[in-house]
Amino acid sequence: MQLAPNQLAALGAVLRHGSFEAAAHALNVTPSAVSQRIKALEDRIGTVLVNRGQPCIGTAAGLRLAKHAEDVALLEGQIARDLSLPADSTAAQLRCAINADSLATWFVPAMAACPDLLFDLVIDDQDHSADWLRRGEVSAAVTHGSKAVTGCDLFELGALRYVATASPAYLDRYFAAGINVATLSAAPCLIFNAKDALQRFWMERHVAPGLTPPAHFLPSSQAFVDAARAGLGWGMNPLSLVEEELASGHLVELLPGTALDVPLGWQVSRVMAPALAPVTRAVVETARQYLIRN
Repeated sequence: MQLAPNQLAALGAVLRHGSFEAAAHALNVTPSAVSQRIKALEDRIGTVLVNRGQPCIGTAAGLRLAKHAEDVALLEGQIARDLSLPADSTAAQLRCAINADSLATWFVPAMAACPDLLFDLVIDDQDHSADWLRRGEVSAAVTHGSKAVTGCDLFELGALRYVATASPAYLDRYFAAGINVATLSAAPCLIFNAKDALQRFWMERHVAPGLTPPAHFLPSSQAFVDAARAGLGWGMNPLSLVEEELASGHLVELLPGTALDVPLGWQVSRVMAPALAPVTRAVVETARQYLIRN
C-alpha cells in the first residue's frame, strides 16, 4: 500500500503537537489542509487514526502508523549518510523508552551527542521498558538486565547504583531502635509508582521479605531526593543524585554498604539498528562515563 508522505507527516505532527492548529503551524500549512490530509489517510487505511480532543490522541492504528513514518525517516537518514547525500532539513525523530532515573542521571548527555535527532521519550520502569519494544511502540529502550527482546540487539551498559537513604532526623525518629522488621514495617518509605520494586528488593535482601510499610508515591527522581531530605520517608536513590547530600550529611544511608546495583542495557530493534548506530554509540559511550562497570 502506497501512503502519501504529506499525509503521514500531518499525522505525525498532529500526534506530536496535540492539535491540528499546532500541526499546521509546524508544517507551514493551514489547519484545513492538515484536516484534509488526516481524513484522506483515514479513508485510505479504513479506520480512525486520531481521537479529536484537547489534546488530540492517536488511536492504536494511528500511533503505529506514525511510528512507521518515523522509522522510515530514520532509515532515509541512514541512506543519506551512507551515500553522502544532502541531509533533509527536517530532523528525524526517535521514540524510545527509558526509566526516569536514567534520564535524571546520565541519558541527557547521550541525547546531546545526537544533535540531528529529535527524541520522543516514553518514561517507564526499567523492568517494564522492554514491553514497549515487544509491542513495537518504540524503536529502542533502556532496559533492565541482559536478556534481549526477540528481534532486538542488546548492548550492556553497566549498572546504576542505588542507596537506601533518609534524613538524619527521620532516622532518629523511626529507627532509634535499629533497622529491623518491626521498625521498617512502621516507617514510611518512598515509592516512584506501582511498578517500582527497588525498596522491596532492598528490604528482602537486607532485612526480611514480605514487608509492606506505609508509602508515599512520588513519580519524580528529583522529588525522591527532596522528599528523603525533608524527612517524608526513606527510599532508593541513585548514588549519583545524592552524593552531595550524603557528603554534606543532609542524607545518610540506612545501612552502609548495602548499595543495590541495577544492570541496564540498550536495546534496539534489529531492523532499525543500522539507522540508529550513531545513537547507540552515543548511549554506550555516555553510559561508560556514568554507570558502574562490574
